[in-house]
Amino acid sequence: MACRGACCCSSAGRLNADNARFLLLAVLIVLYMLCGAAVFSAIELPTEREAKERWEERLENFTRRHNLSRAELRHFLREYEQASVAGIRVDDIRPRWDFTGAFYFVGTVVSTIGFGMTTPATVGGKIFLIFYGLIGCAGTILFFNLFLERLITVIAYIMKSCHERQLRRKGVLPHNGRRGSGTSEVDSLAGWKPSVYYVMLILCVASLIISCCASAMYTPIEGWSYFDSLYFCFVAFSTIGFGDL
Repeated sequence: MACRGACCCSSAGRLNADNARFLLLAVLIVLYMLCGAAVFSAIELPTEREAKERWEERLENFTRRHNLSRAELRHFLREYEQASVAGIRVDDIRPRWDFTGAFYFVGTVVSTIGFGMTTPATVGGKIFLIFYGLIGCAGTILFFNLFLERLITVIAYIMKSCHERQLRRKGVLPHNGRRGSGTSEVDSLAGWKPSVYYVMLILCVASLIISCCASAMYTPIEGWSYFDSLYFCFVAFSTIGFGDL
């Protein structure tokens, strides 16, 4: 009975500790969001107000110049917004929902990026998107998890080969010897694993290199500044997908 009581107490203690860490993490995330909201509001709100004032001034000048009422102009702008939601643009060269445009759309769906530049406007399209996205997102997440596992395996194999080469240079491992024969250092080589921090560092550096190279490619193609291209790569690779560029 005493053993059972001790086991129950230890299990309850571990559960309480896990719950405490969970609640602490939740509180930290909420505080992080509050701080982020305060910073973004302080940075972006003045610009938004200035843009709204300029827009209201332009509307007033336009209505006076063309002898239109504000209500008629706002009705026209609402119709334009509805057309924009449907994917119609003034300078569109081709339809957004042809096969290539639809393939680009499903790519942003299954990758969970969701830029938002193209969205279904019909009820049938929205219903199909719900079921299509459930299956596609789950499959893509599984694929990327398996891909990341294999990528980490390749990195670990390369790091282990480099570690083995260092041991051979130091003379700890014979040049023609087999693993598991000889000294204890050789015996421990089979169980050697690279540090998780080194693997994460390699992945981070590789991500930065890919982002910088992709940004250099987007700059001349899209006509963006390099900073905007780098911003787009971060938004896309992190699957945030604002759709503002």
